[in-house]
Amino acid sequence: MRLFELLLLLSNIGLFALTFLLKKGRRKVFIASGIATLLLVIHWTVEGYRVQLFFSYCITIFFLAISGYSYFRKNGPKKIPRFLLGSAYTVIAIMLVVTAGVMYAFPVFNLPKPTGEFKVGTQTFHLVDTNREEIFDEAREGKRELMVQVWYPVKVGTSKYAPFIPDTPILRYMAANYGLPEFTLQHLKYVSSHAYSGAEVSSAQTSYPLILANPGFGSSRFLHTSQAENLASHGYIVAVIDHTYNTVATEFPDGRITTSTTNDLFSPEDDYRTGRENRDKLGKVLTADVAFTLDQFELIQSGQIPSPLKGRIDLGHVGVFGHSIGGATAYDASYDPRITVGIDLDGGLYRLRDSEDLRKPFLFINSESYFEELNRVINNRVYTDAELNRMGSTREWMDQVTEDKKLELERMRETVDEGGQILYIENTEHLNFTDVQFISPVFNMLGITGKILPERANSVINAYMLDFFDMYLKNQGGILMKGPDSRFQEVKFVTSLL
Repeated sequence: MRLFELLLLLSNIGLFALTFLLKKGRRKVFIASGIATLLLVIHWTVEGYRVQLFFSYCITIFFLAISGYSYFRKNGPKKIPRFLLGSAYTVIAIMLVVTAGVMYAFPVFNLPKPTGEFKVGTQTFHLVDTNREEIFDEAREGKRELMVQVWYPVKVGTSKYAPFIPDTPILRYMAANYGLPEFTLQHLKYVSSHAYSGAEVSSAQTSYPLILANPGFGSSRFLHTSQAENLASHGYIVAVIDHTYNTVATEFPDGRITTSTTNDLFSPEDDYRTGRENRDKLGKVLTADVAFTLDQFELIQSGQIPSPLKGRIDLGHVGVFGHSIGGATAYDASYDPRITVGIDLDGGLYRLRDSEDLRKPFLFINSESYFEELNRVINNRVYTDAELNRMGSTREWMDQVTEDKKLELERMRETVDEGGQILYIENTEHLNFTDVQFISPVFNMLGITGKILPERANSVINAYMLDFFDMYLKNQGGILMKGPDSRFQEVKFVTSLL
């Protein structure tokens, strides 16, 4: 919650109280209204207006107009009928309560500060794969296009941070994705990142390891900003890929906005085999996106694509991570010999039946809910009829899900043999692995995110991601991978798989 919008709300409450306490204090009410109006002007000028404060703006202007009229009217104020006055007080009280509630539910929040020694820069690339046709947009013929945002260590930052979400037209799609009116998240344009646009790469090291990141289904590259910034502040170049038509919305340089069409692949009427085939079809495209992006970074490194990153990328040490289906993408992409190590954040795997042993260290960090699902399979617990009815599923469907989970567990065991780990974090849900958890405390109340505080979830996930990447991409760290740590008691090592 920003300073002047908070002061504006408090001034509205004060004005409301003054009308009861000072029945004949016309001058004081007028002065207080003037102060509230000044706060309104400062708020609009310094912080910028937002729709959530519409009632507060109306109350401020209303009190200024009424108190000004009353103060300057020579014959004194005209007596207002008690019923009309009571109704006005009731409406204003309701407006104040609604405004306070909305300000709490949708704050202009601060992203967690990166914990590393480096300042962070950012640059966005528009990449076109001329060798692949776009298969998820039937309306137009074209090649596969991606928007990729990069965060990296910088020498000196500019005077102003880049916005958290600079492509503000997509905010209305993001709101709709969570079942909210389109205007609801427009205030996110005021949320700042901790990165500087286009700044010079730090000369502290000759080159920096590269990490490729993948958002989940219907997500966005912006929703992994805090993770990317933190890794960059510790000496990594982090590229988060917007997988076109699998994101909530992606804006291209020419103003085109694509939305998610891959949800059309998954119909409730499909049988399990069809659903699995469609998941694998999507997965193949997402994995190819990672390979193509890595190809492009080889061109960036050589200077064929202009960037401050030219000659500064350590392509001998490449990692990958992702959330949800992006985590499965990270696993599948790790078969690329150019990729050293990977992390899956709460994502079930795809293309399990076609893949061989990975033979690389890989870290799985799961939510408590997902671990409970895996634990059911580990313990061969069968769903009851009541549970199946509640989920709207059939026993045949769940039996096939269980068979796939058994294959997934086998893959997870193999990665532990290669130096990886399997963890889960208590009191987390699926979206605690993204910056969605900072958008609204209401998400926590609805169970969309877990009981854990967003800041704590973020710091725990970042600590384990950094430790794992440091161990395999920088030959340092690895302390957290050795076992339970008293600093992170929420983290549980899954040993029952072994």
